[in-house]
Amino acid sequence: MTERHWQGEVWLARDHALFAGINGDTREHAHYAHQLLLAQTPLRVRLAGQVLEARRLLVPSLQAHRVEASQSLLALYVEPLAFDSEVLGQLLEDAPGEPEALLGRLARLPRRRLDRRVEKALEALDEQLVARVEAERLARCASLSLSQLERLFAVQVGLSVRRLVLWRRLYLAFALALQGRSLTEAAHHAGFADAAHLSRSVRSLLGIRAGLSLPHLRLAG
Repeated sequence: MTERHWQGEVWLARDHALFAGINGDTREHAHYAHQLLLAQTPLRVRLAGQVLEARRLLVPSLQAHRVEASQSLLALYVEPLAFDSEVLGQLLEDAPGEPEALLGRLARLPRRRLDRRVEKALEALDEQLVARVEAERLARCASLSLSQLERLFAVQVGLSVRRLVLWRRLYLAFALALQGRSLTEAAHHAGFADAAHLSRSVRSLLGIRAGLSLPHLRLAG
């Protein structure tokens, strides 16, 4: 059976992204972002070993899932660094079905307040993202020991430094590809070893084939 591609528009911001269009096939995957799914007809999502059917669903961070049918939908991806899942759950109850209105509502939600030392480490991580990111260096930038940084990341970020680097690089590569770069160029400029490494990461974290779906996605605006 031929795998179906995703097609539609994508809005990108620093810590969230929105897809509006028709989803294609995905394999089971788990990503760092919380995900809100909105559709006019019931969605069918396999989540945590169960099949859920609803027009509105919240997939929490790092939960393995798969959307089982192709249909028109909105998919909002939000980093846990920015918003708690409880806040997003409240948004889900009456979230508007128009992309700009949904993003407007998100912008008015209360954001998480992080430890300033974590914020400094994250700033250093983004500065080093396309080069070699060393946890020890991030710790020094935040005036922390490595063990202190690791504990703070576990509590406030929910990911190790290494896994957050992979997620942020994937996000950067995705943005570059949507701006017209080839997968090879996007991989190189985002710090991946090569296009194959990027494609494997997209498959693992987003459940899609990068080469199949990216040509059918476009940046909004």
